[in-house]
Amino acid sequence: MHRTNNPRKSTLLGLAVGAIGVVFGDIGTSPLYTLQVAAADLPGDPRLAHAEIHGTVSLIFWALVLAVSLKYVTFVMSADNRGEGGILALLALLPTPTREEGAAPNPETGVEPAMATASAARTRAPSVVRPGAAAAQGPSWFSMGIIALLVIAGAALLFGDGMITPAISVLSALEGLKLTTPSFAPYVVPLTCGVLLGLFSIQRHGTGSVGRLFGPVMILWFLTLGALGLKEVVLHPEILWALSPHWIVHYFARHGIGGLRILGVVVLAITGGEALYADMGHFGARPIRISWFSVVFPALALSYLGQGAHMLHDRNAYANPFFSLVPPGIPTYALVVLASLATVIASQALITGVFSLTHQAVQLGFFPRVAVRHTSSESEGQIYVPVVNWGLAIACITLVLAFRESSRLASAYGIAVSGTMAITSVVFFEVTRKVWKWPLWRAVPLLVLFLSFDLPFLGANLLKFGDGGYVPIGVGALFFAMMLIWHRGHELLIERAELKSLPPADFVDSLAVNVTRVPGTAIYLSETHGVPHVLAMQCTRVRSLMEHVLVVTILVEHEPTVPDDERIEVEALDRGFTGVTVHFGFMEDPRVTRELERAVASHELEARLDDATYYVGHETVVGGAGGKMGAFTETIFAFLARNANSRVDHFGLPLDHVVELGVRIDL
Repeated sequence: MHRTNNPRKSTLLGLAVGAIGVVFGDIGTSPLYTLQVAAADLPGDPRLAHAEIHGTVSLIFWALVLAVSLKYVTFVMSADNRGEGGILALLALLPTPTREEGAAPNPETGVEPAMATASAARTRAPSVVRPGAAAAQGPSWFSMGIIALLVIAGAALLFGDGMITPAISVLSALEGLKLTTPSFAPYVVPLTCGVLLGLFSIQRHGTGSVGRLFGPVMILWFLTLGALGLKEVVLHPEILWALSPHWIVHYFARHGIGGLRILGVVVLAITGGEALYADMGHFGARPIRISWFSVVFPALALSYLGQGAHMLHDRNAYANPFFSLVPPGIPTYALVVLASLATVIASQALITGVFSLTHQAVQLGFFPRVAVRHTSSESEGQIYVPVVNWGLAIACITLVLAFRESSRLASAYGIAVSGTMAITSVVFFEVTRKVWKWPLWRAVPLLVLFLSFDLPFLGANLLKFGDGGYVPIGVGALFFAMMLIWHRGHELLIERAELKSLPPADFVDSLAVNVTRVPGTAIYLSETHGVPHVLAMQCTRVRSLMEHVLVVTILVEHEPTVPDDERIEVEALDRGFTGVTVHFGFMEDPRVTRELERAVASHELEARLDDATYYVGHETVVGGAGGKMGAFTETIFAFLARNANSRVDHFGLPLDHVVELGVRIDL
C-alpha cells in the first residue's frame, strides 16, 4: 500500500495531493457508470423521466452528504487506532472482552496478543485473557463474540469488492470508445482484459515511483469532472432543484416500496467511502478531510448534476451520460484516455488495499500466513502478496468475460460495500460506548442515523442477488468460512500447547542433569509464554542443548505499530537461558532476526547470532474424527495449514540456520 512520509515531515498540501491520488480513486471513478445504470430504467414519457432524473440525482447528492461527508469523513475517521483506520483496525481498538470472549492468539506463535506476564506494564490492552480461555469453556465457533464475527464478515466482503472494482472501473472507461467509433465495440472486452492483466503483472515491481504521479493525474481527473459538470449546470440550471431532498420524497411517493431498487444504483456513487477510512493511516485524517471538501466532493457533485442536466435535454445521453458530456471524436478519445488512467489508479489503490487487509488479517490471526514481499526499501507499507494478486487477476478477468458490460456488472456491485458499511456503523457504535464512554443518549441516535441509510442500501442491493449479487456474496462467504476455520483451528492448537508447556523458570529448575550442553546459541520460537514443544522434546529425546538458549515469544499487539522503546522485553534465567519477548503491531513486518540483534546489543546478552541455530516447530494437522473441530472442518484447516507460508519465511529467519521439528496433531 502507498505510504507517504511522516506527516510531521510532509506539508499538509503534499499530503492532501497524495490523498487525492490514492484514497479517492474508487469513489472518484463512480461517475463513469452510476447514472448510466440508472438511465436504463427511465420511462419513455419525458415529463416522468425528468422527475426520475431529479429524484435520482438528489438521492446521489444526499448519499454523498450523509454516507461519506457525515458518517465517514466527520465521525468514523475520528476512531483511529494510533492513526490507522479500516474495519480490522476498528476491531483492534476495542477492549479485549468486546473483541472476543477468549483472547485471540497470534497465529504464528499461538500467543495471545496482550499476555499479562509480558504486557502488564503496558497500557495497550484494557484487559487480558490467557490463551485457551474460550476453548476451556468448550469448543465454540462463536467464542470470538458477535462484534468480531461481524468484522470478519465485513473484511470477507471486502475481498469480494476487491475483485469487482477493477473490472467495472476499467470496463466502463473503455466503453467510451463505442460512442465515437461503434466498430470498436467488439474490442472493448479484450482491451479491458489486457489492461487488467498488465495492471496485475506490474504489482510485483511496486508502485512507489508510479505513486508520485497518482496525485496530479487524479487532480486533473477531478477538475475535468467538475468542469464538464459545471458547463451543463450553467446551461441548464434547473437541475439545481435536485439539491432539494423533496425530490426524494416525491420519488418514493410515486414508486412506493418498489422504489427501493434505485438505492442499489445510488450506492454505486458511494463505493470507495470505506477506503477513506481504511487509507487514513497513510495520510492522516486532516489531509483527507481537506481533499474531500475542497476538491473531491465538489467535483463529484458537479459531475452528477451535470450529467443529470444533460440527460434532461438530450435523450441520446441515456446510453452513456458521462461520455456524452463531450463531443464525439478527439474530445471523447482524450476523455477515454484520462478515464482509463483514473480507473487504473483506482484499481491500483484497491488492489494494494486488499494486500494490506490480508496482511492485517494474518497478523491478527484471522487468515493463513501468505508470502508477503516488500517492494520498497523506504516504505514498509508497500507490499506485494503474490497469491492474492493473481487470485484477484483471475477473478477480475473472469467477471469481465462473464458480464461483458459495465451496466450488467453493476448488478454484482454494491452488496459487499453496503454490507461492510452497515457493519462499520455497528462497530463504531461499540467504540463510542466501550472506548469513548459515550452515554446511550448520545451514541444511539448516531447509530440510528447511520443505519437509517446503511440498511436500506443493503436491502436494495440484496434485491440484485439473482442478477449477479451472488458473486460477492459467494466470495465473501468463502472467505468468512476460511477465516473462522483458521481462527478456530489455531485457538485449539494454542489450547493444546498451553496444557503441555511449563513456565520457562520452572523448566530451567527441572532441567535434567544428564542433558549435555554443547557450545553455541540456540533460539526457540515460543508457542506460548511457556517452554516451546521443540525445546522440551530436544531435552527429553536428544538430551543435548546448546550453551546459550534464547526462548523468543512473538506478540502481535492490537495496535498498528509499537514504539521501539517498548518493543523488546528480556528476562534473564538460570543455566544459560534467556527469555525474550518481542512486540509487533499488526501493520508491521515481523522481522525477528533484526529485533534479536537489537536485544543482544542493548542487553549485552551472551549469544552469537551469526552462528545461532533457530529451532522452529511444525505441526501437521490430521483431520481425524477424534478432534474437537469435527473431521470436515479440521480437514479444511489441515489443508490451509499445509499451504500456509512457513514460519521461517514469515519471520525472515536465515534459511541455513533453521532446524524444523514436526509433530502430527489431531485437534
